[in-house]
Amino acid sequence: MTSAYASSQRPFGRILTAMVTPFRPDGELDLDTAKKLANHLVDNGNDGLVVSGTTGESPTTNPDEDGRLLAAVLEAVGDRASVLAGVGNNDTQASARLARQAKAAGAHGLLLVSPYYNKPPQAGLVRHFAAVTEAGDDVPVLLYDIPGRAGVRIAHDTYAEVAKDPRIVGVKDAVGDLASGAWVMSECGLALYSGDDALNLAWLAVGAAGMVSTVGHVGSRKYAEMADAVEKGDLATARRINVEMLPVVQTIMDPVTQGAIMCKAAMELTGVLTNRAVRSPLVDATDEQVATLNTVLSDVGLL
Repeated sequence: MTSAYASSQRPFGRILTAMVTPFRPDGELDLDTAKKLANHLVDNGNDGLVVSGTTGESPTTNPDEDGRLLAAVLEAVGDRASVLAGVGNNDTQASARLARQAKAAGAHGLLLVSPYYNKPPQAGLVRHFAAVTEAGDDVPVLLYDIPGRAGVRIAHDTYAEVAKDPRIVGVKDAVGDLASGAWVMSECGLALYSGDDALNLAWLAVGAAGMVSTVGHVGSRKYAEMADAVEKGDLATARRINVEMLPVVQTIMDPVTQGAIMCKAAMELTGVLTNRAVRSPLVDATDEQVATLNTVLSDVGLL
């Protein structure tokens, strides 16, 4: 199933948020709140969402929960935004099963991260990406290159090989190598999405299709304005917005905490979530951290 927001330049839209997964205080999945959150995000500047990504705490959700969450979000906003399913796993067969499940549910795309921890060689990455893409049938794939978590980086030769499959249409880049990303776009024809909110402006300036953002939970309208400014050649406006958003990025992506933790706190502050519960081994944001976040978001006008 292809999203109405798909195009060759922007296969999944432009501003996508990697959505947190709402839980009830007892730790169970909260699908009603997931629908509410999905609608809120699309109403506030997102033309795409990713569910069951790292920000969605996918290492601690099971395949049944992933499937139910995807179905709920598709029901809520699938007619007005691209909905991508995170299907990454360090077990190729497990990832393939998630891809088949996402296909059956009607996902508009698959987010496929490099296998983490087991650090496969590049030939293993090629085989993994091919197997999971095949399992997803005709669902387009957005690779996810994040060596800081995966322990391995996708090489240029690997990009060139996997880009031969027309179903692999882009990459979410959290490498931070602008020159390499420009090569991937120009030589492989893949759409690049910024996977690092601190570099959203830089990636847009070198031709990225858009972003898959964590900070987009609160900043998607700002990021849409920034992207508009870049397209119009209004660099001064884009820079101004980027500077406005820097303290928000620094607070939410603080390495002392973690993006999922702080995004849930932000959504609780906005009233979209009724709690900020995360699953272990993550820990809920402290009252002090929430107070700091409240000040930062208020100063930027995001509350």
